[in-house]
Amino acid sequence: MTKIDDINAKILQELETDGRISNLTLAERVGLSPSACLRRVQDLERSGVIKGYRALLDPDKTGRSYVVYVAVGLAEHTKSAQLGFENAMKRAPEVTECHNVAGAFEYMLRVEVGGLPQYKQFHTDTLGTVPHVRSITSYMVMGSAKDMRG
Repeated sequence: MTKIDDINAKILQELETDGRISNLTLAERVGLSPSACLRRVQDLERSGVIKGYRALLDPDKTGRSYVVYVAVGLAEHTKSAQLGFENAMKRAPEVTECHNVAGAFEYMLRVEVGGLPQYKQFHTDTLGTVPHVRSITSYMVMGSAKDMRG
């Protein structure tokens, strides 16, 4: 397992901010030679600390600027009910996150769509047709003071 020392922590922080940073610039920022920096990044990738890189898309330009967090309660607390719900959410392109949580409900979803009409359609045609769904509580995002996802 790769040790996350101070230098690796700095590398990870820089890559989280800009995953396309050049190795030369990254090396300068963390105080390493380019070859030492590249070896560390490759080690972090091989060991799975760095799982991958992705593009950060503009939600306004991709038609996904309406974000809703959805708390979902299930009527049955069986393994098959959970698997059925999770599989349905994996097939729903509007669902960008699906978390099984502890508390008053079983799942917290992040749903991204173009607007309220698209969310209503998802709510009715997707969530409303999944077996064992007992309750749906929607929280529309009005603004985000901090978002570290990308």
